[in-house]
Amino acid sequence: MADIETTLTNHYRIPTLFPATWPAEKDDDSDDSDTATASSVKPAQPVRRSKSRYSVLETSGSFRRSVPGAQKTRDGVENLVQKDEGDPLGTFPSVVQVLRQRGLPVEEDVKLRNRFLLSSTTFSPSLFLSQVHSSASTDSLLAGLDFLSRSIEQKSASLKVLVESNFERFVSAKATIDRVYMEMRDVGKEPESPTGRRPGHSRGGSRSSFSARKASGPLSPNVQLQAVPNEKKKNALVKESEYGVTGIKTPLTEAAAKADEVWGPALGGREKEENLKNILSTVEDNRGLFEVGAAIQDAVRRKDHPAIVEEYTRARKLADKARYIVEQAKYRQSSLSDAEIHQIIVTARMWSDVETQVENFKRDAWKRLTNTHFTKNKNASEEGKSEQYMGLISIMLELGVEDNPIWIWLLSRYEYLKSTLVRHCERSTVEIEVLRRHLSNSEKTSLRGLSKHLQAVPANANDTVDSDKLDTSKIIEFWTAVHISMTSILSANTGLLGEILEFWDIARAFIGGKPQRTLPMGFNNQSSVHHNLTQQNSVELERGVTELANILREHIYSFFSDPPPEDISSLFSPLPPNTPTPTTPRTPLSALLSPTAGSRFRFDPNNVPPPSPSRGETWEKYAFWPPHSNALSGSHYLSKILNLIGMAANEMASLSLPETGSTSRLDEALRMLVGGVRERCVQATCTAWNNDAENLKVLEDWTREPERKDITRMPNRFLNVQTFLLGNIQKIMYVSGNDGGSKTTVDVVIPPSSKLLQMVRAQFVASLYRTLSGMVECADKGRRALGKEWEVKGDDLTIISSADQEGAWDRVDASKQSTRLLLTLSNMSTFATETTPHLITQFETLFSIALPDEKDRIRDVLQQLDTQLFRMYTKPHTQRIAKTIEAGIFSPDWAPPATPGKSVADRDPSPYVFTVLLDLVIVHTEISTTSPSLTSRILRSLFESTTQSLIATFNKLTTCNLAALMQATLDVEFMAQTLSSYTSEKASQVQTDIYQVLDQKTDNEARVRLQQELGALRGVLKRWREGTRVEFACFRRVKRGTVGETGR
Repeated sequence: MADIETTLTNHYRIPTLFPATWPAEKDDDSDDSDTATASSVKPAQPVRRSKSRYSVLETSGSFRRSVPGAQKTRDGVENLVQKDEGDPLGTFPSVVQVLRQRGLPVEEDVKLRNRFLLSSTTFSPSLFLSQVHSSASTDSLLAGLDFLSRSIEQKSASLKVLVESNFERFVSAKATIDRVYMEMRDVGKEPESPTGRRPGHSRGGSRSSFSARKASGPLSPNVQLQAVPNEKKKNALVKESEYGVTGIKTPLTEAAAKADEVWGPALGGREKEENLKNILSTVEDNRGLFEVGAAIQDAVRRKDHPAIVEEYTRARKLADKARYIVEQAKYRQSSLSDAEIHQIIVTARMWSDVETQVENFKRDAWKRLTNTHFTKNKNASEEGKSEQYMGLISIMLELGVEDNPIWIWLLSRYEYLKSTLVRHCERSTVEIEVLRRHLSNSEKTSLRGLSKHLQAVPANANDTVDSDKLDTSKIIEFWTAVHISMTSILSANTGLLGEILEFWDIARAFIGGKPQRTLPMGFNNQSSVHHNLTQQNSVELERGVTELANILREHIYSFFSDPPPEDISSLFSPLPPNTPTPTTPRTPLSALLSPTAGSRFRFDPNNVPPPSPSRGETWEKYAFWPPHSNALSGSHYLSKILNLIGMAANEMASLSLPETGSTSRLDEALRMLVGGVRERCVQATCTAWNNDAENLKVLEDWTREPERKDITRMPNRFLNVQTFLLGNIQKIMYVSGNDGGSKTTVDVVIPPSSKLLQMVRAQFVASLYRTLSGMVECADKGRRALGKEWEVKGDDLTIISSADQEGAWDRVDASKQSTRLLLTLSNMSTFATETTPHLITQFETLFSIALPDEKDRIRDVLQQLDTQLFRMYTKPHTQRIAKTIEAGIFSPDWAPPATPGKSVADRDPSPYVFTVLLDLVIVHTEISTTSPSLTSRILRSLFESTTQSLIATFNKLTTCNLAALMQATLDVEFMAQTLSSYTSEKASQVQTDIYQVLDQKTDNEARVRLQQELGALRGVLKRWREGTRVEFACFRRVKRGTVGETGR
């Protein structure tokens, strides 16, 4: 039904089958056939044909028929393109209506509408299907194809019918043409005899003429023709009369001569003009041929790759068209026309120019492709390089090349990575050695400098350490150079290893064929052979990546395992003048990975550092350890470097190389790498730790701990240093290969050996012993224990910091040995109760090792050192008290007889008693102001020593009379009651023993008298106790916790 409606509307040229009004355009229509007939008929015989009022809807029968629904120009001329058409596939009755529903402005934009109409020369099949049949299924499109085929067959049948119905007319026209030609040929020819047979004319009949039909003419077989006059003979179209031009040949020749004389110059200019016009016309006709070369040149200059491909494809099509013309002429064995020859020549010249330009572009593209290299961490200048190689590969495949651009780029990338890796490894090794030699020829770090570095360790393990303060600036520069060098090589994000991993990822992708899906196939699919890498290419890529990984691994292992290099001339030697140009691309400046390329590292060829002096130092056998470095900076940076090595080893092990014979060896080599580097790092760190332990006593600057006034900062500083070292050594021992966001699941890091654990364990205990011994030495000798440089506080050029100024609130005057001993005793107590147990627990937690034997030994050492320090402090006081007691008791004035009129018990304590008590007051003051927590312990010990001195002196008496007995009892009781807060069982027992000794040296009368005078003696004792309450108030018993609070 829809087909019938479409047919009717197109036939009658109306928009709808049910119009509401008469179409206005039908009023101006006229029948072309009627007009033509009227003009051909004489006016005297007019022919009138009846017409209906709907005759304008009928199609005319003239030669030029109006196309139903055709568009008209502004001049009223139809352009044979309809305003609307039915769907050629038979799906929709109106194409314009479908486009209007889809929102396209086909009513306003005629050019856009013509692209959807089949009758237009600008019809676009792809655009038609994408818009009109955008949602069509495959079945509907196949049905539309059948409909279109049937339509074409119907139109062909209509044309066949037209030829059959007018066949007689075609035959009649052919006969008329043959008759006219024969008459013109036979003018002036002699007639043939009646019996003679007239030969046929030389012009062969057409295929449509009848072979048995004779040419018509005024000849009859029974009639003899008359002779033809000579005048007519001259005009006959025969060879004798030169085909009718004999009569006018001479006049024409003369006229031509005159014309050449008169009009020769003008006609020559006209000829030149015609030639130029012909050339210009040819240029205009072949404008595309002349524009291709310039277009490609402009596209190359603008680096417009799509335009290059488009113009080159266009040139190829033109060249193929010219070749086709030649092949067709050769096949038909016919000659070429002038236009074809000219077109072939112009096309050949165009193709030669295009080929030259494209070949030059290809050479430049090959150079750019092999030079398209980028680092993992792209900067602004390399942002586009990471994808530029794909664009170059695409353009090469589009243009067509003999070599595979994918393989060429992968090979150049491998060569670039290999040369960069080798060059960087060699240079970094030499650069680090130069820094090491400079350090080895410099002065060793002073103890004052070491003290500042040790104190720079943060108290809180979670705080960020300022690595620049862990050692001298030159040593930190060395460590920074090593760390940057390792990072630039081993980092999976910014280092050469990352580029190797990225290269292998790209290579695997090309081997799998994933990137090739987006690459072009080239002209006529000629580049499709380059889309797949060969098996040999894949094997070579795998070997290349394995080789890169081995180069990197061997460099790291050699750097940490081998002794320092002796030859550093490669850093200062320029390239030879005749060095050949390398085949691999030159490394761009942005890819230089020198860790010391900054301004602070410059080599002076005139100041080459001498080799390291051999002094037997432990660091002389390590190329990675800076001379005179402490364990703090070493462990800090080595923990980072080992972490990098661990992650790099796992990354290299996870390259997923095929299971060949080298894969297992690579994994094993990586395990050996991590194990060997770790062992060397632990050895170097433990050696430096041992050297530092001898000097950890410099942490003691006799500054009080802010939160505890009875100790110095030494215990906490030592705890911070040891904690820092243990944490970093643990990171070195247990290398973590999956930190930093690494996604690899392969782990080639093996646990540390028992040998390494025992080494760290022994060094940990040794560092404690050395530090404690150094504390005792400092307490005994003071500044002299640290060397001569500590004996001088400063000079005119030294600025003393506020912490070192005299009179600081937390500074203790350590010039007195007794003060140092008291503070060291308190520190030793803190070590025994807090610091050492904390460190042992931390060690056991970090390394999963129990230290039962070490705990006991450390406890014994601490106790021995504490006893030694305690004896060093109390011994001078004990000796002085013993001398005072002995001198007082053996003094002649000791134990005077009773005054007449007074009781024998009425006497004063001996002077030596007050001397001893005053000495103890001074000791009490010193202890309570220096380390209050030791007051009770020391005074108790001194009280015990006092009682021992008393009993020893009383044992020396031969006899003891009543006065001596009374005096001794008063002295002993007064001292015992005054120091009752610091008595002990031992002192009480000695006091009892004193009475027994006195009892043994007196007689019975004195004993009885003593018993009688005890009451009076108690009264005297009480009176003296109350009288000296103020003087000896420091010995009064204090509440529990007061001493501790005072000490805090």
